[in-house]
Amino acid sequence: MGARSMTLGDSGTVFVGTRWQGCVYALMNRTGSDRAEEVVVLAQGLNQPNGVAFHHGALYVAEPRLILRYDDIERRLKNPPEPVVISDAFPLGQRGHAVKYIGFGPDGLLYVAVGKPCDVCETEDERFGTIMRMNRDGSRLEIFARGIRNSVGFDWHPDTKELWFTDNGPDRLGENIPPDELNRAPVQGMNFGFPYCDGKSIPDPFFGKKHNCREFTPAEMELGPHVAALGMKFYTGRMFPNEYRHSIFIAEHGSSSRTIPIGYRITVVTLKGNTPVKYEPFAEGWLQKASSWGRPVDVLVMPDGALLVSDDKAGAIYRIRYNR
Repeated sequence: MGARSMTLGDSGTVFVGTRWQGCVYALMNRTGSDRAEEVVVLAQGLNQPNGVAFHHGALYVAEPRLILRYDDIERRLKNPPEPVVISDAFPLGQRGHAVKYIGFGPDGLLYVAVGKPCDVCETEDERFGTIMRMNRDGSRLEIFARGIRNSVGFDWHPDTKELWFTDNGPDRLGENIPPDELNRAPVQGMNFGFPYCDGKSIPDPFFGKKHNCREFTPAEMELGPHVAALGMKFYTGRMFPNEYRHSIFIAEHGSSSRTIPIGYRITVVTLKGNTPVKYEPFAEGWLQKASSWGRPVDVLVMPDGALLVSDDKAGAIYRIRYNR
């Protein structure tokens, strides 16, 4: 299945994007049980349809260059309509950072993360290394935030409505540097420093001499080095103990640039106001010694408060619940 990004429909359908499989799936659960009762292939033959978002009855799917829209989708799961291309305005980068993560913000706009086409580089095209946003029909595309290497996960604080996002650090600077990042973008126009600075204030060895890190917005929290922090969600459910309320769950896909691998887990970041005060493992086990059997990609909070976790290596979606 290669499960990647997830989104929830109004009627409880879980939509799942993939990468190399080229498919988008719908998981149906009509009885409220712990397992999906039926899995439907909505689309196939797409180009790395990683990003999925649901808004006003329509499913939005992100390919590297295109954003597609499937209208009235929950009433047509077994006979989906032909997609409408709402935007083809995104640049094509290298394969590793080409996939798009998308989501609708509290402002009703569709946000799209556009990774850098490299490990570390400067680019003339200002669209690379950003989070962009547009109207749901694809009009008025604009850059919201810059200086981002490759974000594959973001969400909005339930109270402040501010955008938070993960960002992956470069691969080739060392086993223990730089850290992945958790960032906050309360307003449009912020620059988070890449490729000149990493983490809170780490100058890049190649480009760091061009700018002082004080010119940029530092990370709110430095995560583990090369953990590949991808999907993240604020916990808005009430199933888990109250200490998790409005904490951030992060899917760490796992390192590919370390001799001793790390990540391959779900972590949780606890906030005090707008300040992260704790970063710790929440769910582990995908990494056994130096070998992984699964790689978490995204998290999704369900209406009953359970947490779904997608895994593109094991081809599965897990449901984590709390028994009081």
